Amino acid sequence: MAIKSVSFRMDETMLDKLHVVADYEGRSVNSQVLMLVRNCIKAYEARHGKIFEEKAKK
Repeated sequence: MAIKSVSFRMDETMLDKLHVVADYEGRSVNSQVLMLVRNCIKAYEARHGKIFEEKAKK
């Protein structure tokens, strides 16, 4: 599996708060965001079924 980068914008206050949450959880901000994305995908798949690779590559 290739590792790809994505960048997005968020306001400074939200980023500061994300740092606090990540520090509390013992994670880097990057790891915290990855965990949140994984949880989002897991919740989506629980409601709508598995996302297969051919559908995800759109």
